[in-house]
Amino acid sequence: MAKHEAQAQTQDEPQTLTIDGTEYNLAELSDEAKSQIASLRVTDQEIARLQQQLAIHQTARTAYAQALKAELPQ
Repeated sequence: MAKHEAQAQTQDEPQTLTIDGTEYNLAELSDEAKSQIASLRVTDQEIARLQQQLAIHQTARTAYAQALKAELPQ
């Protein structure tokens, strides 16, 4: 999987994207490449959201398991 990162820059500087160690000027990429970048960003955001949800559910499961143990006869 390609490793990518967008560089935050001033408005005077071109925006770049680094993929597998190579830097690309976003303005020079094709519309299809820009579309794929947008899809990657949306996908990365959704993965992060799902990871947060998983952490919440794992915490809840732990609490339920502890509550169950407290209710079981000794």
